[in-house]
Amino acid sequence: MKPTLAEPDFFDYLEGLLDTENDGLQNLVRQSKEAFTFLQLKKNDFLVKEGEICPYFCYIESGILQHSIIVSDEEKTTYLALRNSVTSSLSSFLFNKPSRKSIKALFDCNLYVVNLKTFKELIRANEAFHQFYYNLIEKQLCLIDDYRIDLLTLTPEARYLKLLETEPKLLQEVPLHYLASFLGISSRHMSRIRKNIK
Repeated sequence: MKPTLAEPDFFDYLEGLLDTENDGLQNLVRQSKEAFTFLQLKKNDFLVKEGEICPYFCYIESGILQHSIIVSDEEKTTYLALRNSVTSSLSSFLFNKPSRKSIKALFDCNLYVVNLKTFKELIRANEAFHQFYYNLIEKQLCLIDDYRIDLLTLTPEARYLKLLETEPKLLQEVPLHYLASFLGISSRHMSRIRKNIK
């Protein structure tokens, strides 16, 4: 499918991570938005497969992208990228090296994507996008830190309850085995937890 110009939902997301009271950024915000193009993935399509180069940095307008790795012939979910968030196999994308993970659409996904050349130009020349990316990375580092601490300090039940509190839609939309893998819990244990909590 041929990419098309980005639509307002993505524009709102971009502005949400910026200092929008700075009038000087407004024209640069528009230029940033126009650099992204629309791409649709059907269910089970890959944004990137393990061992390939990730071609895009993307915003998810709709759908869910599963990040996964294969360990002892078993698929392990490392992350679930939800609607109204950005994602990529970042190391692969930025440094043009084989991805250590796969990113697959769990449902039909509408994405806004940018390639590496355009991405680097935006970082270099567009103050609004540079600020957006800095704020995004800062936010993501905090989330990753919290997630790692939770894995080490919270019981499986507590991790499930936290997910129920922070991402209730995720629990409704994502199949059980993906959630269990993401939380570091066996599917059987996950079923017991859900049954006991209900």
